Amino acid sequence: MKQFILVAGFLSATCCCLNAQENTIAPPENLVVEGVPKIPASLEAALGRYTENRSAFVTDWNPVRREMLIGTRFGNTYQAHLVMMPGGARQQLTFFREPVYGGSFHPKDGDYFVYQKDVGGGEWYQFFRYDFATGDSTLLTDGKSRNTSLRWSQGGDQIVYVSTRRNKQDTDLWAMNPTDPKTDHMLTQLTGGGWEPQGWSPDDKQVLLMEEISVNETYLWLVNSSTGEKTELTPRKTGEQVTYAAANFSRDGKGVYVSTDKDSQFLRLAYIDLATKKMTIVTPDLSWDVDEFQQSWDVDCVSEQRGRDQQAASA
Repeated sequence: MKQFILVAGFLSATCCCLNAQENTIAPPENLVVEGVPKIPASLEAALGRYTENRSAFVTDWNPVRREMLIGTRFGNTYQAHLVMMPGGARQQLTFFREPVYGGSFHPKDGDYFVYQKDVGGGEWYQFFRYDFATGDSTLLTDGKSRNTSLRWSQGGDQIVYVSTRRNKQDTDLWAMNPTDPKTDHMLTQLTGGGWEPQGWSPDDKQVLLMEEISVNETYLWLVNSSTGEKTELTPRKTGEQVTYAAANFSRDGKGVYVSTDKDSQFLRLAYIDLATKKMTIVTPDLSWDVDEFQQSWDVDCVSEQRGRDQQAASA
């Protein structure tokens, strides 16, 4: 018995010595590992330069000053930073355990910005207002539901977004003035979770709303920004599934530009006349998708045709 104890003790000491020499990574307790070779700690250290790299991305430009908001990671989460000049140092603005996404300046004065942040790690995203004068953040939404897809009005005094606040399931369309969270209200009650506002009309009287049924089937709606009444812009047809991707109002508000695969295997840029509901394909001969487009808002469109030509050039 004494001999057995001595041998067992020797083996235990030998194993400890080998582990110390090899310095390997122990698997998590919730994993059962069989037949997997030990991973040297040196390998983890060597891979750190690739797994712990830091990226930065632009989230918005200041409308009146040569400044930009960026998102970048310090520690374990992305936070909002301000860059005040070309080549300038970034100034960290938010300091949270949860990541900060999508900072967007007030489009008229840039005196505050609205950002989206997770609460509690459950992807229950909330909107906050950050005031530059005080450095304070103010919760705009209810703190419990999931809130996404913010779009500013052209006048800059309203936002719309979708929220699960009503029943934690359906994403209704909500609106508010970010300077006064008490103005927050449900604009349109919706069914399902595939809704996303695309933008406001130039006169702020309508909101363009997209309904996604699947990756192959989407629809566009117009929502009255005062009453919440919605009107179907792209009709449903039995046996036909059409994808409408990026969409927004034309500069004159008489139509909508949209990327769609209607009558094609590719996404093409199209124009929908709001008066007639007639669709005109702007990029007819493409063998690739138009995923996104951007209008040039600093150039007046003389006519709808000229506007469509400018869109095609951007695409």
